[in-house]
Amino acid sequence: MTSGLFTLPVVEQLSSSISLRIHDELRLLVITHPEFQAAFSLQGGQLIAWQPHGKAPIIWLSDKTSFAQGKAIRGGVPICWPWFGPAGKPSHGFARTAEWTLTHTEESAQEVTLSMVLKQSAQTLALWPHDFTLTLTATLSAQACKLTLTILGDVESTAALHSYFHVADSEKIAVSGLGETFIDKVENNRVSTQQGVQTYHNEVDRIFTHPDSESVIDDPLLGRAIHLHHAGNSDVVTWNPGTTLSQSMTDMSDDGYKTMVCVETARIQQPFITTSTSPATLSVTITPHYR
Repeated sequence: MTSGLFTLPVVEQLSSSISLRIHDELRLLVITHPEFQAAFSLQGGQLIAWQPHGKAPIIWLSDKTSFAQGKAIRGGVPICWPWFGPAGKPSHGFARTAEWTLTHTEESAQEVTLSMVLKQSAQTLALWPHDFTLTLTATLSAQACKLTLTILGDVESTAALHSYFHVADSEKIAVSGLGETFIDKVENNRVSTQQGVQTYHNEVDRIFTHPDSESVIDDPLLGRAIHLHHAGNSDVVTWNPGTTLSQSMTDMSDDGYKTMVCVETARIQQPFITTSTSPATLSVTITPHYR
């Protein structure tokens, strides 16, 4: 799925590296930089691909996901806001299926920076009666990808950068830096603890409530470790659907769980409280280290 994004016809060339393209019903921003390639969906303000040239993809995108208006994309980095999970409808909030506006682009020989904005509309006000300005700023290079979500408005909200990462084999990886205490969503929100690293052999859905500032996804088969530096978060979520759930999902292939893992920068247990003059930010910096 990811490689096909870069062969879509160009609708408009926005800069030397950034072009507007269309896949099914959605408008995409495709970045073809001399050192890396990446793509965003304007629906959801969502990073859906990032790959340094000559390296395996960092971001995972389901080969079964649809690119339909109003339907969440399975993979990439969905923006969950103004609530996480089933706290409201739709689940994980409306930001990931709303249409964002590109407001700024900048590029150099090393990196590309872009910003997108989402503001209240008749559609959002029907779901959540608040005025707000939500901004995503992304800076990408061959060495790192930084995503920063800025929330402005007199609101209380929860959020997550629901990052899906490409791995060689989910049962062969380990994630460190999560802390010990977690809420186990698979076990009816039971509070549990773990020692050492997180591994994936069945369905995993955990909210770690006292994580380190950095998580590391060690992937020995790909010869790399993906370092995630979190800021503005209170939690880190780890998720993999496992065999049974993956087989029940129409937007994921039966064995899709084998090549992905979610490690999410989240603000769940301690909601953001913002005003029209006092914003809050949630960010993750993703850095692959190769052996």
